[in-house]
Amino acid sequence: METKAGDPGAFVRFDLNRVPSPAFVVDEVAIRRNLAILADVKQRSGAKVLCAMKAFSMWSLAPMIGEYLDGVCSSGLWESRLARDYYKGEIATYCAGYKEADMAEIVAISDHVVFNSPGQHRRFASFLNGIVDVGLRINPEHAEGEVAKYDPCSPVSRLGFPVSQLKAEHVDGLSGLHFHTLCEQDFIPLRRTWESLRPKIEPYFGQLNWLNFGGGHHITRADYQRDELVGFIQSVRAETGLEIYLEPGEAIALDAGILVGELLDVFDNAMPVAITDISATCHMPDVIEAPYRPAMLGERADGPAVRLGGPSCLAGDVIGDYRMPVAAEPGARFAFLDQAHYSMVKTNTFNGVPLPSIWLWNSETDALHCVKSFEWTEFRDRLS
Repeated sequence: METKAGDPGAFVRFDLNRVPSPAFVVDEVAIRRNLAILADVKQRSGAKVLCAMKAFSMWSLAPMIGEYLDGVCSSGLWESRLARDYYKGEIATYCAGYKEADMAEIVAISDHVVFNSPGQHRRFASFLNGIVDVGLRINPEHAEGEVAKYDPCSPVSRLGFPVSQLKAEHVDGLSGLHFHTLCEQDFIPLRRTWESLRPKIEPYFGQLNWLNFGGGHHITRADYQRDELVGFIQSVRAETGLEIYLEPGEAIALDAGILVGELLDVFDNAMPVAITDISATCHMPDVIEAPYRPAMLGERADGPAVRLGGPSCLAGDVIGDYRMPVAAEPGARFAFLDQAHYSMVKTNTFNGVPLPSIWLWNSETDALHCVKSFEWTEFRDRLS
């Protein structure tokens, strides 16, 4: 999977030695720029736009997000609690499978609760009592994903109720339908998805209040067809009479953060091999799961490549081969681009590998401060 981002932006002038290693550095100016783009799409199209917390949950920036967007979407009880405590606007909660013990609190916190199947909707109907807006996630059965395991419409998908099985009885009691079929994609796959899905759900438009087009929209990417998206949403709103929601996650933090690392050791094994304090396994798991190759700040176009790997004991903890912008020697600093989304929320302490600290930088004023640092107790306290 090839990353669609990697614009260094203002980070080309950031001194990597200003922060300890490893560290996430987020440029609040870049975040605000992305939010302004999303707010413009929201205003022109009439859609509501929610921040997908699964991709970006840096709640210290929640007040800024609240200035531009309509709220957040969460993926379960803990994210919903975070949303309640720190974010403004609507809270839309969707989970592939709810626990009965969580439902009363989820309903109390959320403005919208989206179920993954009619069975779950029926099972938890007694918790709803008309006090929360209810939606159903559907599977359009129209694949647009580049990688099968990131495609919610891949065969035997667990995400969403197959639209071919949708009946009038399943729509009773619903306010809306939700679908999420994209991953780092532009407008054209969304339009194709809608063209496939529309005739299958058109009979139910009169019973609904909203449609949620989910996330995966790279709206803030330079080459995204934003005018086409605006016109499309206006058209769908006019023809259906329904409110339209979008749930971007990556788009909010696209090209807005780096992960700073340091070389710990370099040796030769058929090619130069370097051990870093950044671990793919612990700090950038999508490098292994997707897989993908993160862009490096200032990587050279030619010259000898160095294989970078993390400090963990996992043989597969390999980030990739890079032409370093600095001499490959212990103590050298480097950074990976576009790491504010997903990487930050997926970090873990496997092998006791330390978590990166989190820093907020203002590329206009050059102000820099530590938002969060972690001690070894983070590793200790999650175990027993």
